[in-house]
Amino acid sequence: MLFLAGLAAGSFLNVCIHRLPRRESVVRPASRCLDCGARLNAVDLVPVLSWLVLRGRCRYCGLPINPRYPLVELLTGSAFAGAYLAIGPDPFALAKALFFVALLIVAAFTDLEHMLIPNRLILAGLAGGAVFAVVLPEPGVVSALAGTAACGGLLLLLAVVSRGGMGGGDVKLAAVVGLFLGLPLGLLVLFVASLLGSAAGIGMRLGGVLKRGEPLPFGPFIAAGAVVALFWGDAVLDWYLAGFFR
Repeated sequence: MLFLAGLAAGSFLNVCIHRLPRRESVVRPASRCLDCGARLNAVDLVPVLSWLVLRGRCRYCGLPINPRYPLVELLTGSAFAGAYLAIGPDPFALAKALFFVALLIVAAFTDLEHMLIPNRLILAGLAGGAVFAVVLPEPGVVSALAGTAACGGLLLLLAVVSRGGMGGGDVKLAAVVGLFLGLPLGLLVLFVASLLGSAAGIGMRLGGVLKRGEPLPFGPFIAAGAVVALFWGDAVLDWYLAGFFR
């Protein structure tokens, strides 16, 4: 059921990914083809299935539909189902996890497509994270605030030292992640994100995909690290620390 709910939520997240960087409303106007402007009917908006039936093309003009749409829907559905398996049926903890992964997906794809993470998304994350920090016992208000300061502060320091090598959106997203996960999970996110980002950057440069001096969006790696910490963070930390106390 959560997988199906995630597919539907992913359809809305696609709207957010397209409209938030353009400072457009995510509610109005109704969904339209980005090429011909035709208003899409309900039959055109069934997650994943409509894209498959239409063979990835607009029903009205025949131009290709970005495969990002079914990808985000499937990713959101899988993340929602994974959240249930990792968090369990507790309604408040599960609601926090679903909100968090939805925010991460939008942040990752807007950064990939536009090289920015919208401030409206960051504000929504800060507001939601603050509410959950007060309502839920984990990670607790003190740990959440410490995570915000530590994660945001570390990337801010890196942004200053690198003189623009780290974007402001990445700094703010890291602060949101720290607010949701607290310490030490927030620091685990940055560690995993750095590993993934370094490996991807080196591989893409060796493969000629990324040219020297060309920026690599870091938001997707923060999002990936946050998902790892959310689903398996405690197990990873236990495994890592166990190596020092054998």
